[in-house]
Amino acid sequence: MKIRKAVISDEQTPTKVYIYENKKEEYMVVAIPDLEWSFFIPYEEEPETLRERLALSLKRVVAQEQTEMLVNKLLYWVHEM
Repeated sequence: MKIRKAVISDEQTPTKVYIYENKKEEYMVVAIPDLEWSFFIPYEEEPETLRERLALSLKRVVAQEQTEMLVNKLLYWVHEM
């Protein structure tokens, strides 16, 4: 499991982002406990579909202007694993 920090709502307070990878079953789970949000990512999902699903899910818990920035960060972190 990897732990990253992202500035989401408060410009000064970073929020912990947890990324769990299950290589045997070929999936990842991203969670942001402070937002009570988590997201399941299967390995075989197409990048553009993943981006759209991630953005839709995050729009429910963060402001519109922060969604795109957070989606980009999460996709970068997921692909580096």
